[in-house]
Amino acid sequence: MYSISELEQLSGVQTHTIRIWERRYKALTPMRSAGNTRFYDDHQLLKLLNIVSLSQSGLKISQVCALSEQEIDNLLKKEIDSTVSPDANCEFYISQLLGFGLAYNEREFDELISKCIADFGLPFAYKNVIYPLLVRLGLMWRRDNICPAQEHFLSNIIRQKIFAAINQIPLKSKTKSTWLLFLPEDEDHDIGLLFANYMLRSYGQKVIFLGGRVPFESLIDAMLHNRIDHMLLFLVRSRPVANANQYLNQLAEHFQQTKIYIAGNNKLIPELALKGNVSALQSIEAFEETIKTIKHGS
Repeated sequence: MYSISELEQLSGVQTHTIRIWERRYKALTPMRSAGNTRFYDDHQLLKLLNIVSLSQSGLKISQVCALSEQEIDNLLKKEIDSTVSPDANCEFYISQLLGFGLAYNEREFDELISKCIADFGLPFAYKNVIYPLLVRLGLMWRRDNICPAQEHFLSNIIRQKIFAAINQIPLKSKTKSTWLLFLPEDEDHDIGLLFANYMLRSYGQKVIFLGGRVPFESLIDAMLHNRIDHMLLFLVRSRPVANANQYLNQLAEHFQQTKIYIAGNNKLIPELALKGNVSALQSIEAFEETIKTIKHGS
């Protein structure tokens, strides 16, 4: 069950806007506690996330809210269909891995993803198979086609594979650039951050990896004990633009001598007002070019 403020944090839609959509378009139907306080369930959260996503694709809020559940489901199915890879080989891996994962078939999933990484290398496999697979999983969750347990099952095997690839990279005795990698306190989707860890280490960069849900005070402590040249964080989940700007401004103010990079939610990030020492990475290719530039310039 969620309060309206929790719905705001999870969807990125401000509380007063949710209330307007409820009143004007009957977007959501909140339940009421004994004290007459609004609260919402998973079904309402999914509906709100779908309204936001479909409105960002060009439909007006009034049009989206007027759609039936079947019509919304049909539009989501089209989104899923659009994730089909033009490369038949990559699509084979995506669809087969998805099938094994949803069936909790660890042996078949592990063997196939291991073959994919061995044949193509982790960077290609991540960009063309793993990342599209995760996108499709998210859309299937919004259609209520999968349960969270299946997503966790798949994600944890993928994490293991990335960790294994990282462990194969020998630590450099001397490095000229140090990166601090982390997720904010309200973020725990760390697969993208793990892949960034792998990429940086493969290019000979030193990485201090803090992982997910890192308090701001921990960042200050890490900076006090290390010379950090670059900082990378992911903003994955939806959130109000004002909240994201406030957090990034706090980072920019506290760590003025550090170059800060953000990646993740490509619908949220273009709307942010970034300070001088904060830059957005819009793609894996842009991230790799940044690493190369830093490596050759250091």
